[in-house]
Amino acid sequence: MMSFLTLDRLHRAAFFFCGCVIVGIFVANWFRILPSIGMAGIALTGITYAVVYRRVANWQLWPVLGSLLLVFLLHLFQGFNTEPANLGEYGRDLVLELPFLVLVLGFWLLPPLPGRYLRGLWLLLIGMTLLAALGATINYLLHAREINEMYFRSKVMPTEPDHIRFSLLITLAIAAGTLLLVHRAVPAGWRSGLVAVLVSLALFLHLLAVRSGEMTFYALGGLTILWLGFRKKQWKQAGVVALVLVLLPMFSFLAFPTFRNKVYNTQEDVGKVKQRTSSEGKNYSIAARVYSYKAALAVWEDNRLIGVAKPDLENEMAKRYARLYPEMTAEFYIMPHNQYLYNLAAYGVLGLLVFLVGLFYPAWWARRKPAPLLLAQYVSVALSFLVEYTLETQIGLAFVLFFLLLALQGSLPVAEDDANWRPA
Repeated sequence: MMSFLTLDRLHRAAFFFCGCVIVGIFVANWFRILPSIGMAGIALTGITYAVVYRRVANWQLWPVLGSLLLVFLLHLFQGFNTEPANLGEYGRDLVLELPFLVLVLGFWLLPPLPGRYLRGLWLLLIGMTLLAALGATINYLLHAREINEMYFRSKVMPTEPDHIRFSLLITLAIAAGTLLLVHRAVPAGWRSGLVAVLVSLALFLHLLAVRSGEMTFYALGGLTILWLGFRKKQWKQAGVVALVLVLLPMFSFLAFPTFRNKVYNTQEDVGKVKQRTSSEGKNYSIAARVYSYKAALAVWEDNRLIGVAKPDLENEMAKRYARLYPEMTAEFYIMPHNQYLYNLAAYGVLGLLVFLVGLFYPAWWARRKPAPLLLAQYVSVALSFLVEYTLETQIGLAFVLFFLLLALQGSLPVAEDDANWRPA
């Protein structure tokens, strides 16, 4: 079996399945099962290696990868706290969270991918992001007037995947492309083209005008300035980055009606938060989020230690909405658009602590390693959690977990003769 299932062939299989996950994130509306096929394939590849070679390739790193399993166990054990009427929802939640089991298992059992495969996968992300941005731009140009008007109503242009996850993917693609250029990890003939792609993606991010992606983009830009200035003492380059981050939103405000309308909408939206009633604010993005936060906190205050269990959360949120906002009808009830608050209400203080340790321990493990891609993804994830329940959708979960594990691959010990940068 070893002569047929060589490590090189297994790595090529894992590379293919990783590609399925990346492509699947962008085409899930047409081929919904593709990300799941990719994840299952990664797990099967890892299991095959472990059986054939009778070893766990990354056994010594079980605390790093195993910590992520805590998130799945958190969802598994909530069954003891779930109302019998919601056990069907509990089963659906376990299926949704299976990537925390299968992806972690696959990457734990299989030796780390070669650097050329990691670079290829990050370039695939950049390419898919560019194609999706081109499609959304063409659609915008064909329906500019209607789309521009949507931004006054807290709506945005149609994208694949959904606009929030897409904006985060754009930011991650820009970060990955920039690092590939800085480390000269792409062929010389590709560099000018990659620069053009990254500039185009940065401009499209502002045309899209989604607060989650832009917040992450400017946070990473700020970290870049601090790193260049205080760590590398390259104050000139830090000044150039700072100037770009100042001029880009100014240019976007003048050039992109979507960006300008989003600014006006945000100002109006924030004003609705200050109103005593929810009669108008329920139609606005930020105001509706604030109402959901207050309802979630009310749920938690009655169940501080272990929460109410995620399958029961929707019913409990509805009760708090009815009490706090009696003038609001059920069609405007939303789940808390904050992953931390979501988990606090669902799992209590103990569950939130388990979640934070499980998800963020790999960042602590890599804190002294040169792992800028891992840092970029963790910053993106941590900030997105402030305004979205990112892990409660298939695409959001795939975005968070897969790219964390892909970035983590670059920091794992590997015996490889490769002069190029190993993306980490």
